[in-house]
Amino acid sequence: MAGWGEFIAAFAVFFLSHSIPVRPANKARVVARIGARGFTLGYSALSIAVLTWLIVAAGRAPMVVLWAWAPWQNHVPLVAMALVCVIACLALGRPNPLSFGGMNNAAFDPAQPGIVGWIRHPLLLALLLWSLSHMLANGTLSHVILFAVFAGFSLLGMKIIDRRQKRVLGIETWTQMSQTSRRLSVTVGGLIRVMIAAALYGVLLWLHGPVIGAFPLG
Repeated sequence: MAGWGEFIAAFAVFFLSHSIPVRPANKARVVARIGARGFTLGYSALSIAVLTWLIVAAGRAPMVVLWAWAPWQNHVPLVAMALVCVIACLALGRPNPLSFGGMNNAAFDPAQPGIVGWIRHPLLLALLLWSLSHMLANGTLSHVILFAVFAGFSLLGMKIIDRRQKRVLGIETWTQMSQTSRRLSVTVGGLIRVMIAAALYGVLLWLHGPVIGAFPLG
């Protein structure tokens, strides 16, 4: 286990930071002090910081190669991350009582569900695409462990959230909400979100090298 200490510590901190703050009693105390928006911003900043440390720690762990790298593998996350950015930007802040990450869920309309009409758990799908595409391009043991855990979390999370929301909403209401329209409609708001996704993609490409230490464009 020599040389794996930072990676193990980063994983432990990641899971603790994603379990302790969101416990109802803890969250209620923080929200009472800094408000719901303050909690969201603070928790988001903490999550990004710890995730960045975890990825960097994976790169510092002892290198155990499971499969050789080939130049074509870089194209997989480059394409996948463009889709991830679009999915995330179309989903964040939109009503979605069927999964997490939604806002103003009472306003959800199954006849006009947006991306939820196609993907019930858009943020978990985005996480799955990120995980699998990066795992293919990083065949070392530490990275495979890292991305496999997140991929498994995404798939398991879909099942857990479905089970929970069926219980919370009631099976009849959940079924009605799940039978959403798949009509593709282009709106100004949707186009703005796609433009934001393109900008986000550019920022991720720009910061990936300086922050993570890997330059996706070579």
